[in-house]
Amino acid sequence: MKTSWKPGTMIYPLPAVLVTCGTEERSNMLTVAWTGTICTNPPMCYISVRPERHSYAMIKEQMEFTINLTTTAMARATDWAGVRSGSDYDKWKETGLTPVAGQKVSCPSIAESPLSIECRVKEIVKLGSHDMFIADVINVLAEENLIDPATGAFDLASAGLLNYSHGHYFEQGPEIGRFGWSVKKK
Repeated sequence: MKTSWKPGTMIYPLPAVLVTCGTEERSNMLTVAWTGTICTNPPMCYISVRPERHSYAMIKEQMEFTINLTTTAMARATDWAGVRSGSDYDKWKETGLTPVAGQKVSCPSIAESPLSIECRVKEIVKLGSHDMFIADVINVLAEENLIDPATGAFDLASAGLLNYSHGHYFEQGPEIGRFGWSVKKK
């Protein structure tokens, strides 16, 4: 039996990502769980950020950001970057993460991230508590050791990705199927 629950954001789990923004000279990172893909062709994604966050102004000014997927090894840094403000701390120094110059954006990516997605903001949608930055994906930086040199297949599942679910962090579990496996002929 189900009971009515107050309306809220209950779509979990989500990726726990670190979004980097700003410039090489003045950059920051923030933890975001409200992110996702919104279009394949052209490739587009979004992040939702509270306007009072320190990084919000940097993203709005540069109109660029990088989504860095996180791993279980990055869990402490991911949480720390989400509960401390870049106006009070140098998050690079405090987390021990390594900035890498962006290839097609002004902001850095994170060396320890297995996948970094460089984005250019296309539109900002004011929603209420958060504003949604809708962005074009202009470059993807993938950790080479996750790419099979023979097939070119990308094995992101072995990266140990971090997920967020209703206030808690989790590692991904074992694979239970592959897209289309339920209808595949034997």
